[in-house]
Amino acid sequence: MEAETPQRKALLGALYALGAYGAWGLSPLFWRQLHPIPPLELIGHRVLWGMLLFFLLLTWRGRRPELAAALRQPKTLAIFALTMLLLGSNWFLFIYSVDVGRVVEASLGYFINPLLNVVLGFVFLRERPRPVQWLAVALAAAGVVRLAFTGAGATEGIPWIGLTLAATFGLYGLVRKTTRADALLGSNLETLWIVPPAILYLLWLTTTGGAVWPQVPWTTLLWIPLTGAMTALPLLWFSNAARRLPLTTLGFFQYLAPTGQFLLAVFAFREPFSRAELTGFLLIWIALAIFAVESRLHRRGR
Repeated sequence: MEAETPQRKALLGALYALGAYGAWGLSPLFWRQLHPIPPLELIGHRVLWGMLLFFLLLTWRGRRPELAAALRQPKTLAIFALTMLLLGSNWFLFIYSVDVGRVVEASLGYFINPLLNVVLGFVFLRERPRPVQWLAVALAAAGVVRLAFTGAGATEGIPWIGLTLAATFGLYGLVRKTTRADALLGSNLETLWIVPPAILYLLWLTTTGGAVWPQVPWTTLLWIPLTGAMTALPLLWFSNAARRLPLTTLGFFQYLAPTGQFLLAVFAFREPFSRAELTGFLLIWIALAIFAVESRLHRRGR
């Protein structure tokens, strides 16, 4: 196989990044097709079909011996048990936000995630953020406070969905830094932990008559196997993009996902969005712009 030229590498990286973040940004449209199925039951299906696709891809690439070797390492298994707990919580909350019509709040979580990563790096990795990065974090915090007390807080209180999504995804990335497993192997290890309880839960629902999926129209039923593709493919595209693009370039693509979610929520799903909430989001968007420009200038200077 011929080596990729720099131009081809950059082009493929951009296409993979566009595919990954574009899919995540448009994912509320997908999950709304499965709206009749409760979020927890939907997570069970997502785990099963996702695990099937991850394992088939691992087998296709001839990497099953790597999985067998990892299963003999207790420390590795413990790490991926924790990442699955964090990722599973994130999956559930996102699907729940689509189910209850709070995608605006969910997008907030992914907007502030890059800034939360700065704080997590300072606390856990002894990284030293630069002064302008702290300014961006402070502005984002002001935006969250604005949303809590004068925006969404007027009716819902603190935007806990967005904050929890940011926290679980930020901690997930932090813990994943402690292992060398790539996206495909790591995803197989993660889902292995949750497949048994997912099967037991779905069996229990089905045998007790509490399952919703047998009662939905066949047109809705057809979407269930696609939950595996919606779970696996964007993650693998992201992995391919990360290997080809500089982190600075990849960082700009990451804002596509929450932007897509936000636009869908406001213009397609007609979720309420007040002027006070707009002020809070503007503070966060300004913080992100400062953070992105400062990071780019810093890397260029180095």
